[in-house]
Amino acid sequence: MSQPPWLLFFSSLPSKPVGNRVKVWRRLVKAGAVQLKGTVYVLPANQEHEEFFQWLAKEINGMGGEAAFVRANRVETVSDAEIVALFERRKTMDYRPLGEALDVLERQIDGARQGGQTAMTKSLQGRVTKLRREFEETRRTDFFASAPGRAFGERIERVEAAFAGASERAPRSADIPSRSPGAYRGRSWVTRRDPFVDRMASAWLIRKFIDPAAVFGFIDEKEIAAAGVDTVAYDVYGGEFTHVDDLCTFEVLVRSFALKDPALAKIVEIVHDLDSKDDRNRRAEGPGVENILDGIRRTALDDADALERGMAVFEMLYAAKSR
Repeated sequence: MSQPPWLLFFSSLPSKPVGNRVKVWRRLVKAGAVQLKGTVYVLPANQEHEEFFQWLAKEINGMGGEAAFVRANRVETVSDAEIVALFERRKTMDYRPLGEALDVLERQIDGARQGGQTAMTKSLQGRVTKLRREFEETRRTDFFASAPGRAFGERIERVEAAFAGASERAPRSADIPSRSPGAYRGRSWVTRRDPFVDRMASAWLIRKFIDPAAVFGFIDEKEIAAAGVDTVAYDVYGGEFTHVDDLCTFEVLVRSFALKDPALAKIVEIVHDLDSKDDRNRRAEGPGVENILDGIRRTALDDADALERGMAVFEMLYAAKSR
């Protein structure tokens, strides 16, 4: 038997206090539920939504009301297409203010370009980042990939790409030579002990994009000179890959190997903020990622264990950003 596609939620609450009804309505809206008929709300059937309805029903019962939900293969009086259209209309309204904000931002960007400003200002960059966060939050409940959501995603990606291009064209005090992944396969990678954000992220990138069989070790800076030709030092003073100007090692690796990936670009912003502490990108995920990595560092058996567990975190983060 196939998984029923819908969860239908029924509830009733005492007329007073009115605040309880508002509270329940806000919870339903935040979860992405749409009103089907009267007080009946619907969500696509999955484990997360079923758990949400279970907790909400329990909460409503505690308010003196009644609530229940059912799984349904179909709703006899409403087609699946009509229910999906309800979700699309809701998301169209949700995306409208974001589109209007992006309209204003694009006009200001065009004005800056016409005025001869080639690099992105921190103010504009911060607003683009904020709008991206709001879009990701709105898209979280866009269960059927609505047309307005796809259109907005394409627009903001073009804006981000244009800014990235302007940043790359900005003069730098040092060039980063291009490298070929093939030349770095089958080699050992070494870095400083007590790995944290930049070293964990860099190790993940090396194994993900450069050499799936890469092995890692730890050395002191004074040992670099004695390292063999098959050993590559990274994120260590005097290493082959390390900080350049305001770029952390992770960013240097991305540029060195010309890695182009939208999900990777988001991780670059997170790692830069955490390692450089300049709050340039203002990614909301940053503090949470840092706390997890700090927990790994505090509980790991040794440096090798910490590095492997840190790489696992970045692999999961990449999967989330690649959806």
